[in-house]
Amino acid sequence: MRASQFFIATLKEAPSDAEVVSHKLMMRAGMIKRLSAGVYTYMPMGLRVINKVAAIVREEMNRAGAIELCMPVVQPADLWQETGRFEKMGPEMLRIKDRHDRDFVLQPTSEEVVTDIARQDFKSYKQLPKNLYQIQTKFRDERRPRFGLMRGREFVMKDAYSFDRDPAAAQASYQTMAKAYRAAFDRFGLRYRAVAADSGAIGGDLSEEFQVIAATGEDAIIYCPTSDYAANIEKAEALAPQGTRAAASQPLTRVPTPGKSTCPDVAALLNVPLASTVKSLVLATDEVDENGAIVKSQIWLLLLRGDHDMNEVKVGKLPGFEKGYRFATETEVVEHFGTRPGYLGPLNLKQPVRIVADREVAVMADWICGANEADFHITGVNWGRDLPEPELVADLRNVVEGDLSPDGKGVLAIERGIEIGHIFYLGTKYSKAMNATFLDEGGKPQFFEMGCYGIGITRLPAAAIEQNHDDKGIIWPAAIAPFEVVIVPMGYAKSEQVKAETDKLYAELQAAGVDVILDDRDERPGSMFADWELIGVPHRLVVGERGLKEGKIEYKARTDAEATLLDAATVAVHVRGLLGR
Repeated sequence: MRASQFFIATLKEAPSDAEVVSHKLMMRAGMIKRLSAGVYTYMPMGLRVINKVAAIVREEMNRAGAIELCMPVVQPADLWQETGRFEKMGPEMLRIKDRHDRDFVLQPTSEEVVTDIARQDFKSYKQLPKNLYQIQTKFRDERRPRFGLMRGREFVMKDAYSFDRDPAAAQASYQTMAKAYRAAFDRFGLRYRAVAADSGAIGGDLSEEFQVIAATGEDAIIYCPTSDYAANIEKAEALAPQGTRAAASQPLTRVPTPGKSTCPDVAALLNVPLASTVKSLVLATDEVDENGAIVKSQIWLLLLRGDHDMNEVKVGKLPGFEKGYRFATETEVVEHFGTRPGYLGPLNLKQPVRIVADREVAVMADWICGANEADFHITGVNWGRDLPEPELVADLRNVVEGDLSPDGKGVLAIERGIEIGHIFYLGTKYSKAMNATFLDEGGKPQFFEMGCYGIGITRLPAAAIEQNHDDKGIIWPAAIAPFEVVIVPMGYAKSEQVKAETDKLYAELQAAGVDVILDDRDERPGSMFADWELIGVPHRLVVGERGLKEGKIEYKARTDAEATLLDAATVAVHVRGLLGR
């Protein structure tokens, strides 16, 4: 490829709406162009990266025995209605109607469509196992699309779906995919972790995320430095404290706390550790009729230590919360507690509520909480003496650095990550909903055991940039760089010697299968160097008359501080060696 024939559209400054590093650099490097909020055109330079990511994924999926197909972006709503997800998916799923007023969706994922394929075509256990995958456009109508390709509305994803005869076979398929994912991510050349994860809206019983490590990552990755334990913040268990609850040693005392409505403010006012305070979170669960109208609400009081944060996923799995929950309205709070939020607690209630205590709170003694009276709190609160033992004790919180690891092999640490892959064991969640069966050895119908497996094809380049960049631009791993090598001649159109040596080197690298671009543009050297450092090509060769007089060509890796002079006769061999060719 010659630069004069290619589409290079670099910018000196990023657009004002570009927020994170990957968004800024992809825009400046001419890799993407914004069409509307969360929707981007993949420009030629960026598409080369995306295609290389897809090629690696495709190779590893094929090696693992998966079979590629392509399912429609526009899907009939009746399949989604079979599983109930047409209603449950919420506003992120874009619903449309055709000219006949029939309902369709733009696919956010394809469990329903692929399950429909299986129930039509996989009739016997002899046809199993099967794993079908696609690399296809998806659309999720994000409320607030941001960060370029990190959280866009339209994106490309590899999604795969396995079908097996029983749980043991399904889990074997799951492990095959887990191995294939590790092989693919190893080839990308990125630092990543595979972490235990919650299945979320997809459903299922076994789930792992693949997270690219990056300081700017949205996700908190929990891991134990002295063991193999790793999980995301939603999944990581906060163990119950060791030891027994201390005996009460303080009297129950109502103390004035004027204007101090948060645990940190109260702790500072009373000059006590924040960990001695308890925060009150008031939630509601609703019973609804067939029209969706609320017929009854249950108010819950969740108690967490003042320095801890509620984990919404864990709370959603509590008994009584499985159908969803919401934060109580201020009217409901006042009705049950007698005061507005900020001074709430489990004592002196106006109406009964159901109380759930975090594991840490359940073993606390002499703690501080709101008095259910504006500008007052209560100190010296103790279970058993001042109020009954909690109705339910559960893990309600996000873990924090230094917590004991759930595997008992050390303490937890936290780093940031960007999710670029997720694998799930689904069981029969979708096959039962859609009555998708096969005949077993005895001729009896059985539901397929399923798994699903996703990789964010267009998100991965953005994650790679978040992990690998400097003040000059992108630093691509060679496997997914738009080009592996750039040749920059000095005076290509003016010096026959430079042109001849450049063309020879270019042809030699091309013949060796190196993905090389020759920058034959009539630009200033500094401008060309800046472009390729911004774009992030891993290896740069500079051919100039001065060097050729000494039989030398200048080589510089993208991460090198200084260039190196190499023998012109062997420079191609040197570069091929660096690339493993």
